[in-house]
Amino acid sequence: MTANAKVLATGKTHVTAGPNGTGRSHDGFLDVKLPQPHPAAENLFAAAWSACYIGAIQLAAGQRKVKLASEPEVDAEIDLNQAGSAYFLSARLNVRVPGVDRDVAQQLLEAAHGICPYSKAVHGNIDVTTTLV
Repeated sequence: MTANAKVLATGKTHVTAGPNGTGRSHDGFLDVKLPQPHPAAENLFAAAWSACYIGAIQLAAGQRKVKLASEPEVDAEIDLNQAGSAYFLSARLNVRVPGVDRDVAQQLLEAAHGICPYSKAVHGNIDVTTTLV
């Protein structure tokens, strides 16, 4: 972490395992039953990454003075994979940026991966396919 970094937000959760497992955020916003760790973990990761990525698209549009006709949308699919004894994730982000020229929208998607902390965290660690739909 950079010495002069400012913390903008912190997510705090408590998760329990087992048939009565739960995931709860400290602020009470998130309160879900987690009787099975999967696909709950993949669904939560997909939702969190999608939300971050949408914000990054909006920021990229603002930086480039691109007017968004409506809010971007992301359909994310996170796969838990196994090869031998190794487990790994892969991801598909299907993104809509309605009312924006396709070439401009594609540029926003590419820029968003450089802005979104989730995209930066997984870079090189997860096979990611991003498709403008």
